[in-house]
Amino acid sequence: MTHTAYTKKYTHLIGFVLLLAALVLLASACGRAEADPSGGADPGGKAPSVLRVGYIGANKLNLPSGAEGWGFYKGGAKEELKKLGITDVQFVGFPNGPDLSESLISGRIDIGSLGDTPAILARSAGAPSKVITLNSSGSNAFILGKKNGPATLAELKGKKVSVKKGSYMHRYLAGLLKEQGIKDVQLIHLLDEDADAALVRGEVDAIATTEVRGLKMIPQGFPVLDEAAKDHPALVGAGVTVVSESYLKKVPDIAKVWNDLRIKALDDLKTQEDAYYAFVVENTGTPLDLVKKTSAVSRIQRESFTDSGIQALKATKDFLVQDKLADTDFNVDDWLVK
Repeated sequence: MTHTAYTKKYTHLIGFVLLLAALVLLASACGRAEADPSGGADPGGKAPSVLRVGYIGANKLNLPSGAEGWGFYKGGAKEELKKLGITDVQFVGFPNGPDLSESLISGRIDIGSLGDTPAILARSAGAPSKVITLNSSGSNAFILGKKNGPATLAELKGKKVSVKKGSYMHRYLAGLLKEQGIKDVQLIHLLDEDADAALVRGEVDAIATTEVRGLKMIPQGFPVLDEAAKDHPALVGAGVTVVSESYLKKVPDIAKVWNDLRIKALDDLKTQEDAYYAFVVENTGTPLDLVKKTSAVSRIQRESFTDSGIQALKATKDFLVQDKLADTDFNVDDWLVK
């Protein structure tokens, strides 16, 4: 495993940003080569018949959770998209936000839902994306220690901590270490299952993990060193849905139609929350009690954008830029499609 010192500003993350920047340049060059000479949008706003949608997870039903997933599960969302001439929706699951961002940049997907941090990092590297909704808030995370290991955050000094590079947990951990003045922490990039296994074997001293994975591991005796929502609520994450600028240019109405179908699905699932939770259980394999805690209907945003949500997005962007985790600064307001 490759170790990365906190004081070296996360070599893995910088490598990810550089890769995104290279992909942006390549996609831009390909786009110019293949563009229609007029360079304009479809005069009628008619969409390609196929819409490719990315989400985070490897779900049994190959659908995201949340209002959008419910809408496609019940069928209403597809009917809304038919108004644009979209007759086939193809979903693609990704293990993390950076991988989804790479696919959006390269044109393999048109729309994607992911955490705020990876979306910001991609945009800061020049990714041609636009945010069409802030779809969720209050994404919790944990710092869990190994058994008979660190019992406090201060004891992470000189230790090895696993975190998914470019994720909202990464931003949470980075903010936490900075706030606490803890340096000389070795960060190791591992995906979820590998991180869990490494903690069990004692190969890492702690992990930064999602709420649902944390709640599965805590009963096994792994100590909680920090919980974002409880101990540092300013560091919780959020979910965003982004669309590629090239797709938005072809289909200017996609943001409105997407949010219309999302709101209709949300209103519907609120009338049958038990059925919605059963859908999430079937889709993700997560036990019902954890689904109700980690995928609560109350966390799903009804409004596409709220003042508090936008301010939180700006605060996250500012932190990533100031801590030199993001490549370049940009205007968040210009990034949103309202």
